[in-house]
Amino acid sequence: MPSSLAQRAAALHRLAVVALLGFASGLPLALTGQAMQAWLTVDGIDLATIGFLSLVGLPYTFKFLWAPLMDRFEVPLLGRRRGWLVLTQLLLAAVLFALSTTSPSDSIRAFALLAVLVAFVSASQDVVIDAYRTDLLTHRERGLGASLNVMGYRLAMILSGGIALIWTDPGQGGGWTWPGVYRFMAALMAGLALLSAIALPQLKAPPARPTLARRDVIGFLAVVAAVFVGAALTDRFGAAVVQAVLGGWLATTAMAPALQARWLELAVLMLGLAFTLPLAGWVAKAARFETLLGGLSSYFAQRGAAAFLIFIVLYKLGDAFAGSLMTPFLLKAMAYGSAEVGVVNKLIGLWLTIAGAIVGGALMLRLGLWRSLLLFGVLQLASNLGFWWLAVNGKGVMPGLTIPAFDWGFVRLAQPTPVDGGLLMVVAFENISGGMGTAAFVAFLMSLCNQRFTATQYALLSAFAAVGRVWVGPLAGVLAESIGWPRFFILSTVLAAPALLMLIWMRDSVRALELDPATVGAVDD
Repeated sequence: MPSSLAQRAAALHRLAVVALLGFASGLPLALTGQAMQAWLTVDGIDLATIGFLSLVGLPYTFKFLWAPLMDRFEVPLLGRRRGWLVLTQLLLAAVLFALSTTSPSDSIRAFALLAVLVAFVSASQDVVIDAYRTDLLTHRERGLGASLNVMGYRLAMILSGGIALIWTDPGQGGGWTWPGVYRFMAALMAGLALLSAIALPQLKAPPARPTLARRDVIGFLAVVAAVFVGAALTDRFGAAVVQAVLGGWLATTAMAPALQARWLELAVLMLGLAFTLPLAGWVAKAARFETLLGGLSSYFAQRGAAAFLIFIVLYKLGDAFAGSLMTPFLLKAMAYGSAEVGVVNKLIGLWLTIAGAIVGGALMLRLGLWRSLLLFGVLQLASNLGFWWLAVNGKGVMPGLTIPAFDWGFVRLAQPTPVDGGLLMVVAFENISGGMGTAAFVAFLMSLCNQRFTATQYALLSAFAAVGRVWVGPLAGVLAESIGWPRFFILSTVLAAPALLMLIWMRDSVRALELDPATVGAVDD
C-alpha cells in the first residue's frame, strides 16, 4: 500500500511538472506572437508588416538543427535536461528585458532582431521541455500529460496575451504600457528558472552512444555556416531572380504596387528556403554531424515516417492560417476594443481552450489516438467557419453580455465592458475545438520519439508542426489585404481538409502507435 501511494505521488509530481513546463513554454511564445501583434498594432505598424514580422518565429521551424547538441551535451551540476532548462529560461529573462527597452515605431529593425532572439531562445527552451516531458512520462500518462501541458501553455497565454491586453487598455486597464508588460514577463521567466532548478525530478540517462563531441560541434558549426551562406546568397541575388521571373507578370495585374512588392518579398523568401535547406542537409552529412544524422535516421527507420511529417504540417495548417492575424482582425477590421478582445479572445477563450484540452485528454482514453485526431480535426475545421460568419455579419448580430468592473489586484476592469455575443460564440467554439485537437496532436508527437534522440526527433516533429504557424503569417497578411477577410477565412477552412483525408489513409499506421507500445518511437539501431 505505501508503495502504491508513493507511485501515485510520483505520477502526480510528474504531471504537475508537465503543467509547469507547459506554462514556461507558452509565456514567451505569446510575447513574439499575438501580444507582440497587439503592441505593433497600437504603435501604428501596417498590417502587411505585422504579417511579415510573424517571421520572427523562424527559429521554431529550424530548432532541430541545434537540438542534437542538447541531446549530446549536458549543462553541469543540474543533470540531464534541467541544466539546459535553467540556462534558456535565464537567457529569456534577459532578452525580454532588452526587448522592453526598444520601441517598434522608432526602431523596427532592432525590435525585430530582438524578437528573433527571443524566439530563438524560446525555441531552444521548447527543445528541452519537449524532450524532458517525453522522457519523463510513461506511455499510459501521455494522453493526460499532453492535456496538462496544453493547460499550462494556455494559462501562460492567458497571462501574456489576455491579461496583458487588459493591462494595456487605456480606458480599462491598470495603466500598464507594453514595455512594462515585457519587463514583468522577464522577471517571471527568471522566477521560472529558479523553480526549474529546484522542483524538476532527475531523469535517467539513456545508454550512451559513442559519438565524438568534437565532430558534433564541428557539424553544428558547419550547418550554421551553410545557413548563413544560403541567407547571404538569397539576400544578394534572390530579389533579382524573382523580379526577372515574376516581376513582369505582376506588373500586368491590377494589384496595388505595395501588394506586388509583398508578393515578391514572399517569393524571395521561398526561393531562399528552397536553396538553403538542401545546402544545410548536404553540409551536415559531409561534416558527419553524428547526433543529428543518427536522430534523423532513427526516426525515418519507422513505418510511415515521411507520411507522418506531411500530416504534422497539415493537421494544424488551417487553424494556424485562421489564427495568424487574429488580433489585427479583431482590433482593426472588426473594431473591437482592446479590453473586449482581451476578455473574450484571450481570457475567456483560453480558459475554454484549457477545458477543451482536458476534455480531449479524457476522451482520448476512450476514443484512442486515431479517432481522437479525426474527430477533433473535424471540429477544428468547422471552427474556422465561425470567423467567416463574423467577418460577413459584423458585430451586434447576436445579443451579448456585459462583464462588470472588477479589481483582482493583478488585473482589473475600470468600467463594465460590453462583450459581443457573436464574438463570444465564435471564440468559444474555436478555443474548445483547438484545445482538444492540440491535446491529441501533442500525444501523437510524443508517440513518435525514440528516447535516445528525444530532443532531436521531437524538435524535428514540432518544427514541422510550426510550419503553419510561422510561415503562413507573411502570406496571410498579403492575402487578407488582397481578397478580404471573408474569403480569407473560407480559404483557411479549405486548408484544414487535406489533413483529415490523409489521416483516414494513415489509419493503420496511427493505430499501430496507440495499440502497441513497443512500436512507439523509432527502431533502435
